[in-house]
Order: sequence, then structure tokens, then C-alpha cells
Amino acid sequence: MSRAETVRVAFVGGPMYDGLYDSIPSFERATGLHVETVTRLPHPELNAFIKQTFESGAADLDLFSTHTKYAPSQAQWLAPLDDDFDASELLPRAQELSRIGGRLLQVPRNLDVRLLHYRKDLLDQGPGAPRTWSELVDVASGVTRDGVHGFLFPGRDSGLFGTFYELLASSGGELFDANLRPAFESAAGTWAVDVIRDLHHVRRVTPTALPDMHYDEISALFRAGEALMVCDWPGSYHLYTNPDTCRVWDRIGLAALPIGPAGINAAYGGCHSFAMAASARNPEGAKALLGWLTSEEAQCAEARRGAIPCRTRALARIRDRAAGNPAEAPRWKLLTEAQASMIVPPRFTAYPLCEDALWRAIQRAMVGETSPREALAQAASAIRAVVDSPATLLARRSVAEGARS
Repeated sequence: MSRAETVRVAFVGGPMYDGLYDSIPSFERATGLHVETVTRLPHPELNAFIKQTFESGAADLDLFSTHTKYAPSQAQWLAPLDDDFDASELLPRAQELSRIGGRLLQVPRNLDVRLLHYRKDLLDQGPGAPRTWSELVDVASGVTRDGVHGFLFPGRDSGLFGTFYELLASSGGELFDANLRPAFESAAGTWAVDVIRDLHHVRRVTPTALPDMHYDEISALFRAGEALMVCDWPGSYHLYTNPDTCRVWDRIGLAALPIGPAGINAAYGGCHSFAMAASARNPEGAKALLGWLTSEEAQCAEARRGAIPCRTRALARIRDRAAGNPAEAPRWKLLTEAQASMIVPPRFTAYPLCEDALWRAIQRAMVGETSPREALAQAASAIRAVVDSPATLLARRSVAEGARS
């Protein structure tokens, strides 16, 4: 098949994402195009692959998965899509997050925001789901025993960062100030890291192998019946309700994330998305596939597995469908409330480097190698070097000028 008839793609992979790609054979039959999947990787590995591929100067991709927090670091490789997609069909927050410097450089596939998943058979007969993070720590510590972990969270990469960010915001803290200088080296930041350290290193409510565990591993552990609580994303919900993928499928309760010392409920979120390469050899094929994967029907199909659509009509259809369902209606109420408390990291070119420095420092405190204060000081020092670099300052000015134009 000729290159003009092929769309080369690189996708994020995993149980939260793979279901959407099952529709690609139908796309190929409908269009006569062939979709060649170059790679399908977890997001950290995918981001590294995209960076290496484009920086090498030998990129041969038409379309790839990204995320609204990572796309600014990839903006130089992305094609503007304003003339090809009607962004007015998107939810306002999704539309805002999909723009970089005022331009639509990605199309979102879903809106991602976490909920607390817990074992009803172990909690609802007692105090119920914890309302505060302090309660969660105590409850998790009280139930942890051989074969049952009190609370699970990813021990590395974006997942560990996200848990810290939720704790930080719930205690009234900020990641950065208005000039993108680190603001997390504070009492709120110290408390947030101390909670993570307390859970893993002091009270040991988590697995010993936590520093090596991503989202999928902790989700699988909970679904195997080996944990009391976990925070997870809407796109994974179909795994929790299926007896083939969850031993405790009939004993799962959902709740909002706990509030922190400041009385704030904060849920880390953003949008998974697709972007077209500016260097695409088959731009028309890429646009066709992009439209297929983010269509109203595709988003409704993902929503039936648990995800939150970004298109207004798709979201309205799913909410109408859930309204009469006693199991689904409360979940959608929680997701709606979580969207209102959603926190999103600042979006700038060097953000992935900052997130990387932060989670690595937090992990060192989590395992007891450093104190929370030392970890935050190390992260702040590394991040100041990144945000004050000439390349970052120039990129920040370019984005600001693009937003004003």
C-alpha cells in the first residue's frame, strides 16, 4: 500500500485507552486508508518516543496521542487544526485546554479527573469513605494487613506527581507563582509530601514495590481484592464493573477525593488528546482519522466504558442515558462535581522537565531517603534552573505573544 494511503500513528496504550482503537478497522473499511500503528506505549514512554523521534529529524508520523499538559512541550511539531475542526462543539474547559498560544493544536478525546474507589463491604459498615486526607491515612493504616493494602497510589511519574498535586492544592498550596517560579516549597507542600511519606514509609499501607508501580499496576492490585482504596480515572471504570477483570466488582463504592487542611477538595485532571504532526506526509488521512477517533459516536463509545466526553452533545447523551440508572446517576453526579474542583498544572514548554524533577524528589522522600523539606528544596532548585533557562524564557514569551495575537 502506498504512503499516500497509509496513516502512521503513535498511540498511548493501556486498558484505559485501547478500546477506542478497536474501531480502526471500521475506519479503514469506510475510507480505504490503512492505519499503521508505529508504537503504542504508556504516556511517559510515549512522550520520550515522540521527543526522540522529532528531535532526530527523521519523524515519519501523521498522528499521535498527547495530553493537554504535555502538548505545549511538543507545540513546535504540531499542526494547527482551527480550519479543520469546530472547537465550539467542545466543552469550554476542554476547548481552552486544547489551545496553545491561541491556536487549536490538538483535539481532546476525553476529560480526565479522578475519583476515590473503595471497598463498600469493608467501609460502608463502619465510617464510610473518608472525608479528609487525615481520615484516609488513619483508615488505611487501620485495615492494612497481610494481603490487604489500605490505600494505593502510583509511586512514580505523573501518577505520583498527581497525588502530590491534589494534596498540595487541598492544603491551600500552589505549584508555581505567576512568574512560573516554584511555590510548592511551603508548609502546604511539606504537609503533602509528609502524607505520602507517612502512607508508604511510616505506616506502610502500600506495597513495598510501590516506587516501580504506575496507574495500571495499582488498579490491577485493587481489582484483585488486595486493597481497600485507590484513586482512579473514569476511563478505567469498565474494568471495575466487569467480573472478568475485577474480583470485587460487586463491592465497589465511589466517592469524591478527600478534602485537605484548607477544606479544599482538589482533583487532578486534564484532557487526553490527539495531535497531527506538522510534518505529516498524509495530512488528509490524519485529519480523517482524527475526526473519527474524536467524533461524537467515538466519545459516546468511550463514555460507555466510563470516560467523560469532551463534546457537549456526547456528554448530554451519556448523562440522559445515566439519569434513569440508579448505579450510573450517582457516579455522574460525582464526576460533575469533580470537574468543578479540577486542578490543572500550568501549561508551558518546559513543564514535563519540571514534573519529572518534582516526582523524583517526592519519591526520594516517600521511601525515606530524604525529609519532605529536603525533597521540596531539591525539586525547587532543579525547577528554577529549568524555568530560568534562556530557551524556556524565550518559549514563554512566544506563547504569550501568540495568545495576544
